[in-house]
Amino acid sequence: MVRTGIIGVGKMGISHLAILGAHPDVSVVGVCDSSKMVTDAIGKYSPFPCYADYKKMLDEAKPDAVVVSVPTKYHAPMVRELLEKNIHVFSEKPFCLTPEEGSPLVDLARKNKLVNQVGYHNKFVGTFREVKRILESNLLGEIYHFTGEAYGPVVVKPKQDTWRSSAGEGGGCLMDYASHVIDLINYLLAPVSSVKASLLKSIHSKEVEDAVYALLELSNKVSGVLSVNWSDETHRKMSTSVTIMGKKGKIISDANELKVFFKDEAPAEYSKGWNVKYVTDLTDPVHFYLRGEEYSAQMDHFIAAVQGKIPNHLNNFESAWHTDQAIKLIKNAQH
Repeated sequence: MVRTGIIGVGKMGISHLAILGAHPDVSVVGVCDSSKMVTDAIGKYSPFPCYADYKKMLDEAKPDAVVVSVPTKYHAPMVRELLEKNIHVFSEKPFCLTPEEGSPLVDLARKNKLVNQVGYHNKFVGTFREVKRILESNLLGEIYHFTGEAYGPVVVKPKQDTWRSSAGEGGGCLMDYASHVIDLINYLLAPVSSVKASLLKSIHSKEVEDAVYALLELSNKVSGVLSVNWSDETHRKMSTSVTIMGKKGKIISDANELKVFFKDEAPAEYSKGWNVKYVTDLTDPVHFYLRGEEYSAQMDHFIAAVQGKIPNHLNNFESAWHTDQAIKLIKNAQH
C-alpha cells in the first residue's frame, strides 16, 4: 500500500481524494486544508485523518507520496519541501508560476529519484492518446500546421476577486485554462520553442486575461495557432480540441470524438479517407469513475510509478516545465 497524503481539498483536491480513497493500492494517511469547515466535514464523514497544518501531517502521518492541490503560488516552496523529505509528489497544474521556479524542482526530483507528476489530464483521454499513436505512425506524412483550442463558460460576468482572478496567484485564462492546451500540443507534436505574436484579452476580468490567442512555433519547426477563451457561454463546459494538418492526412479531435483523414494508406483498423472514433471505443476501464476516466487514470499512473511498476515519463515535472516555459513566451510576446 502506498501511504498517501493530500494538501488542499478544493475543487480538484476533493476529486483526487475520492479517487485515492477508493484505490486498492492506496492508504490515505492524511488530508490537509486550511478550511476548518472542510476538514470537519471530511473528518466526520470519512475515515481519513485531517490536519490544518501540512507540516504536522508530514511529521505524524509520514506519507510515501503527497498530492498538492493548492493555488499555484504555493507550489514551488511546498513541492521543494516534499522533495527534500524524499516524498513522491503529484502536483496540480500549472506546475509553477514561472519556469525559473520549476527548474530546480525538476533537478531535485531527478537527483532524489522521486516520482513526480503534474495534473494535465488530457494525456489520459482516449481520443488524444489515439492521436498520439497515429502521429507516431507517421501516416499523416509531414506535419505542417496545427490549431489548439479550448472554450468554456468559466468567467461570464464581472465577479468577486478570487485567486483565479489574480495573476500573482496563478489565475487568469493563460495559466489556468490555456495551459491544458499548451501541454497537449507539447505532448502530441513537440515543445513550444518560440511565440511569434500573442494577444491576451480581458473580457470580464479586471486584472487577468479571459482569452488567449497566439502564433506558436515548436522545436520541430511546425507552426500553429492557440485559441482559448474561458468567457465563451456557447459551451456548457470546457471543450478542448486539436486540429493537425499533414501532407498525407488530417486529424480533428476533442475529448469525445476523433476524426482522421488518410489520403493514401491507413493502418489496419482504419480505412482510406475519413474515419470517426469515439472516446468510448478508445478508453480503458478504471477502478473508480469520477468526472471522467482520465482523472482516475492519471492517479492510477502516479501510484503505479511510485510502486515501480511503470516508468515516470508521462506528465512529469520536466514536461510540465516546458508548458511553464511556453506560458512565459506567450506573456513576453503579447501585443
